[in-house]
Amino acid sequence: MASSSSNPDTMDMDPPGLSIAVERNPPESRLAQLGVKSWPKWGCPTGKFPVKFDARQTCYLVKGKVRAHIKGSPECVEFGAGDLVVFPKGLSCTWDVLAAVDKYYKFDSS
Repeated sequence: MASSSSNPDTMDMDPPGLSIAVERNPPESRLAQLGVKSWPKWGCPTGKFPVKFDARQTCYLVKGKVRAHIKGSPECVEFGAGDLVVFPKGLSCTWDVLAAVDKYYKFDSS
């Protein structure tokens, strides 16, 4: 069986195993430990937006609801207000923003 990494037809696909991790309603102590309130804030209205993560991103949604469709996968992940979400480096997805988003976020430097 040939390695798919050398197949040009699969080069546009996300690396296997990339998935979105959602931690539902983490305790305030966990958010304080991460320093979430010191992170930059970002928001967006409802709509559909393609997103590619060139670095690992962790975010905490203050408000909103999103259904993320992972590129090249049937997987769909929903997250919203009160959720801590981690997007791995290299992931491409489409955000279907069902309720306007307001979030804190940070990118990992590595």
